[in-house]
Amino acid sequence: MQLTIIKTFVSRFLILILSFGLVIFSTNMWGSEGKGTISIVVANAAAVSFFSSIFSGSSTSYFASRFKIEKILLYAYIWSLFIGLLVPFLFSLASIQSGYLVYLIGISVFSSLLSTNISLFIGTQNIKRFNVYTVLQQVIHILFIGLLVFIFNKKDVSAYFLAQIGCLALLFFTSFFQIIKKCNISEISFCREVARNMFEYGWKTQLSAFVQFLNYRLSFYFLEHFEGIASVGIFSIGVTFSEAIWTITRSIAVVLYSDVVNSKSNEESVEKTKSSLKLTVILMIGFVLGIIIIPSQVYEMIFGREFRDTKEIMLLLSPGIFAIAVSDMVGHYFSGIRELKILNVKSIVGLVVTVVFSFIAIPKWGIWGACLATTSSYLVSAFLLFQKFYSTVSFRIKDFMISKEEIEIFKTKFLKK
Repeated sequence: MQLTIIKTFVSRFLILILSFGLVIFSTNMWGSEGKGTISIVVANAAAVSFFSSIFSGSSTSYFASRFKIEKILLYAYIWSLFIGLLVPFLFSLASIQSGYLVYLIGISVFSSLLSTNISLFIGTQNIKRFNVYTVLQQVIHILFIGLLVFIFNKKDVSAYFLAQIGCLALLFFTSFFQIIKKCNISEISFCREVARNMFEYGWKTQLSAFVQFLNYRLSFYFLEHFEGIASVGIFSIGVTFSEAIWTITRSIAVVLYSDVVNSKSNEESVEKTKSSLKLTVILMIGFVLGIIIIPSQVYEMIFGREFRDTKEIMLLLSPGIFAIAVSDMVGHYFSGIRELKILNVKSIVGLVVTVVFSFIAIPKWGIWGACLATTSSYLVSAFLLFQKFYSTVSFRIKDFMISKEEIEIFKTKFLKK
């Protein structure tokens, strides 16, 4: 497990660097309003993905080793196309960035189709291929933006979305041909049992994920309503930093989830979860110290004068960032053992906190109010997960202490790598 985590950690670190580069370019190219538009459209696409992931997300991973892959892919692909067209159309009726409907449809459809293939890699424990494709999503997106902006001279913000669509489409078709080569075409058929199990598992998992997504993104829509699109762009930098950090800690969670899903022993799953918690705590302490050490002038120099408050935003968000990163390990454990009720409970409670604090704090304090609402929601959600986890397993102080044996194992695996 340790070597797999290291490989996934390296891929996530590359994603972190590439994400920062993309954020820096977009803020300098299109300013706070352009960054705000990107944030809202990407948030809309993420909302669509939660509906499409009922079949194309964790249910694909979970049932990859339980049903024939051919039957799983059939339902996941059809559902991805249906949701990818329907939900963006409903957004346009609600006048939520309706001017970008075509881009939203393209991003939603290909993102969901690619997610199916990547989820299949996780379910079959092909973590190497999963890592490659997640890194390539950033690399190719950046390359395509460069082509559109500097070669084809497309300077408006739509270049960002066109590049993303092209990237997702290319990676989907590449991964599709890799998967279909190992499939038996004659086995592709509709199966009621497969559909029922995937839907039942998928909607329960995605209900929690969608509500949690609202915890992450609802403040964007409140900010846009009360403060304008530029404030969304400024606030989104802090959120982007937090999610870039999470891409690394979630590399541990992905490996943990794959191990738990394929594990025959709950005791083994619990011990792996505790080890993942330790590693995540250490990583997050390092990132939070980094936020504190970096002077605010550095953020302003990198992103521009409009983003001079980025450090203060990050500091206000950091307790919640830390809490979510660590509690994600517990969340993936519960998802892996199909204990989904607690995931729904913590997400719903966190959403209530987000809504209440957003209505009170954002009109009064603007971006600082959004930070308060977001951090409060994260802390409450994390507390509920930990309370449930440690009420069902034994808790010892050494659960959060790295042993000499674990250090030696980690060093051995890392040096071997």
